[in-house]
Amino acid sequence: MNITKKIDEMIEERSLLKHPFYQAWSDGKLTKESLAGYSKEYFQLVKEVPSFMAPIIQKAPESVVKELVENQQEESDHIKPWIAFAGELGISEEELLSYSGLPKTRKAVSDLNELMDTFEGGACAMYAFEKEIPKISQTKLDGLAEFYGMTSDEATEYFKLHTEADIRHAASWRNVLEKSSTDYDKLIEIAEKSISAQNLLLDSCFEEYC
Repeated sequence: MNITKKIDEMIEERSLLKHPFYQAWSDGKLTKESLAGYSKEYFQLVKEVPSFMAPIIQKAPESVVKELVENQQEESDHIKPWIAFAGELGISEEELLSYSGLPKTRKAVSDLNELMDTFEGGACAMYAFEKEIPKISQTKLDGLAEFYGMTSDEATEYFKLHTEADIRHAASWRNVLEKSSTDYDKLIEIAEKSISAQNLLLDSCFEEYC
């Protein structure tokens, strides 16, 4: 089976939208306090994504470096909109920047980071991370508006950006994967670890804030 088709099936099978935390968000069952806690945990990942990409870019062929650097810059630019989202939930920038995350949150981010040590392996981990984000972002926007009355630019810009940006970003990673010479089973293992780390971060939020 084509590698990206197989990873897409894995993502769907273990979709983050099936996780109890995101299901509670979609059903309007999270409190604002739960969302505020989530904003602090997920920020631990948001702020690290640009650095995740650094070793991948260092090992990338010249033909794709420009595209990946542009994607990396977008990820850096998306940190401020997340800070604004947290601010709408009562979390100050100072509190957010000084917070280091729960143990499972830190493990989830570390587990993802460890997958970025090769060009094709890192591309695989990032594809498994970014492929579902546009759909997740739209679901979050719908829930924020319907259940929490959060429709301001400050509250929604991060998610609006990600309904579009990660379609392009995932396409970049897909192009790498479809030309990959890395062992198929190895890539599947990396994708599995990426998906597991993402679910672990939501486990952290669900256990602490629900």
